[in-house]
Amino acid sequence: MTATLESRLRDDRLVRDQALALVKADIEHLKADYAEKGIGERAKERIIGGATDVYEEAAEVASDHRGVAAAVIAALLIWLARNPILNLLLGRRDDDADDQDEDYGHHRYRSDQ
Repeated sequence: MTATLESRLRDDRLVRDQALALVKADIEHLKADYAEKGIGERAKERIIGGATDVYEEAAEVASDHRGVAAAVIAALLIWLARNPILNLLLGRRDDDADDQDEDYGHHRYRSDQ
C-alpha cells in the first residue's frame, strides 16, 4: 500500500514539475515578446487594424447602397449650410442674421429679479 502511494506521489510531483516548467516557459516567452514590442505599439496596431476593418466594411456597404450614401452626404452638406440657406429663404441679410445669432441664447438677467 505504501509503495502505491509513493508511486502516485512521485507521478503527481512529476506532473506538477512539468506543469510548472510550462508556466515558467510561457512567462519567459511573454517577457521576451513584450520586450520586442511594447503594449502601446500593440494597442496602436490593434486600433489601426480595427479602423481598417470598419473602413472596409463602410466602403462595401456604401458601394452596395449608393443612393443611401448620397442622401446622407446631401443631408450633411445641407445641415452644414443651414444658416446661409435659412437666411436666403427668410430674406435676411448676413448682418441681420449675425445680430440674431449673437442675441440667441444670451440673456442678461437683472440682479433684482
